[in-house]
Amino acid sequence: MAAEPTIRAGIIGYGGAFNMGKHHAGSINGQPGMRTVAVCDLDPKRQAAAKVDFPEVDTYGDYREMLARPDIDLCVVVLPHYLHAQAAIDCSNAGKHVITEKPMCITAAEATAMIEAGRRAGRMVTTFHNRRHDGDYRTLRQIVQKGLIGDVFHVEMFGGGYGHPGYWWRSDKKVSGGHFYDWGAHYLDWLLGIVPSRVREVRGFFRKLRWMDVTNEDHVHALLVFENGVTADVQMSSLARVGKPRWHVLGTRGGLQDSGDHFNVNTEVEGLAAQATIKFQESRWGDYYKQLADHLLRGGPLDVRPEQARRVIAIMEAAEKSSQSGRPEAVPYEDEIDPAVRMN
Repeated sequence: MAAEPTIRAGIIGYGGAFNMGKHHAGSINGQPGMRTVAVCDLDPKRQAAAKVDFPEVDTYGDYREMLARPDIDLCVVVLPHYLHAQAAIDCSNAGKHVITEKPMCITAAEATAMIEAGRRAGRMVTTFHNRRHDGDYRTLRQIVQKGLIGDVFHVEMFGGGYGHPGYWWRSDKKVSGGHFYDWGAHYLDWLLGIVPSRVREVRGFFRKLRWMDVTNEDHVHALLVFENGVTADVQMSSLARVGKPRWHVLGTRGGLQDSGDHFNVNTEVEGLAAQATIKFQESRWGDYYKQLADHLLRGGPLDVRPEQARRVIAIMEAAEKSSQSGRPEAVPYEDEIDPAVRMN
């Protein structure tokens, strides 16, 4: 029996802040038929760290030198957000499949250029929205899909707290894209997975009130109206001394709110009001690379389609445009979204 082909991967960016380069390399090595063979980082100390973590890899200081290797099939871009687009396009042009860390990039135009480069090369382009496999989200999707609260018509989401955002590139708007581009990218991806409809318009409210020594916003707020009538309120804040639950969802037969490790659900059973506590399922972050290996090696479905990742960017961009214009803004490319792409 012939051996299963191997996907050889290179990691672009091995920064030590969250050790995401190490995480990606290890996750790849954990999948049969995939192997990390190269790591690139500008910092020689991070190259040395990669050799300690994975002695078998080759290290580089310029990713273009790494892309010249014909035996590398897949590249993972783990760079500051504003560098994602060009690096991904370079990878596609070199004939490599490419994963970007989330968010996909900064602008919808960049995302489109990335998608088009991948199509021209006949190679995969995707984004690491691994939080689709979080336990609370997996549980929520199951509740919604089983109709336990009826048809969803309103969603509220909140993330953050009160405190200085820190002095580093994620607090630099030109580099990070802004406050929305961190956890907000996950929140919007989750939202789009439970509302199977095009976005009709977005209102945005971006606040800069307290932390003047960094350039990211202090508080970002998006109000989304979907074509099917669903409304959503998404807030990310570093000015919230009083917090809110991550999830507050209303449906035609009930509603739910998260509380630590479970959802409190109000619903009805045969016309009778009922309450339930539903524990979160386990998080299965390893499923991202499991599904990716299945896609590349056996032709299985792609977990995160690039058009889905672009929707997240387009919504954040439209929200900021609305904050500046003072009126609702349309989300680009929504007319191109078919039902299969809408559902993640």
